[in-house]
Amino acid sequence: MAAAPSDQPTDQDEVIAATAAEDARNRVLKIAKSYLPAEIRVSAWNALRSSRGDAAISEWLAPGGGFDAARQRALDTRARNKSFCERVMRTHIASLYPATHDAAERAFNGSAADQAAFARSGYAEAQKRDRTARETEKQHQREVADSERDYVRELAERDPGEQVRVAAQWALRPGTSDADIEEFYGYGWAAGASLDLEGYRMRATEAEVARHRTLSVLITRATAAEQALKGAVDAAKARAEAERAWRDVADHAEASRRAWLAEQQRAEAQADNWRKIARLSEESADQLRKTIGQSAAANQDSWAKEQSEAAQSAAFWKDMSDRAQGHEKRVKS
Repeated sequence: MAAAPSDQPTDQDEVIAATAAEDARNRVLKIAKSYLPAEIRVSAWNALRSSRGDAAISEWLAPGGGFDAARQRALDTRARNKSFCERVMRTHIASLYPATHDAAERAFNGSAADQAAFARSGYAEAQKRDRTARETEKQHQREVADSERDYVRELAERDPGEQVRVAAQWALRPGTSDADIEEFYGYGWAAGASLDLEGYRMRATEAEVARHRTLSVLITRATAAEQALKGAVDAAKARAEAERAWRDVADHAEASRRAWLAEQQRAEAQADNWRKIARLSEESADQLRKTIGQSAAANQDSWAKEQSEAAQSAAFWKDMSDRAQGHEKRVKS
């Protein structure tokens, strides 16, 4: 006959609670150090620096808490405008697009009105100035090679990044000229890649926050079900409920592990893709393909980091699943 559980938390209870608290802090720290919008990063740092410790972290991650509020602020028009200026600065190389890069930099360091004006019309006007300047230079008066256009077409069909595919498709739309292909190599490709990376990070972060919220609810429920075993009138029923509750935790953790393994594969595909692009850019004698080389290596490093972090997250969920299964077995004994 199995011994009745004690009212006092067991060592395993304390370990799993401490692990959950440490993981929550590590997740907020990861968000604070990420490349997510500044509103989210600053809010995460504030939670980490709070004198209220783990309580502040829990509230920040909770539904309707700091993460959700910061995410909403990041979606506001003012934040979008500033983020747009920053993205243009990163993706429009100053040596190739001096007017656009300079205008974006000035808007980014200016007021909210400056940023709104740049997003509304300043960007298009600066692009026009850069294009006019290029067209007056003899070195740019040439036809785009068929191989260069074919490569853009290949990217439009097969690139692993949705936004890169969209940028390539736009460069090939009916009525375009060689200048549109040049602009794709010059900044459209890099801009699409930046959006793909930003989109991945935000989507993965949102999904992980939601998974941990569910985990917290399931662990609370399972712990309560296990404690309810003591003095239960129907011990068999109570035991079955506790077993099922811990099994729900294990199943959720396993599903989360599989989700991160899928993310790891996506990041790996992107890292391999950019590694190949960086190598081909170095080997190519064509100036158009060389332009992407300045950002290809950085993209490869970024995706490799995402791949590594996805593997770490998958390992966390594997450990959580194992712990939950251990609790389930303990309840059965």
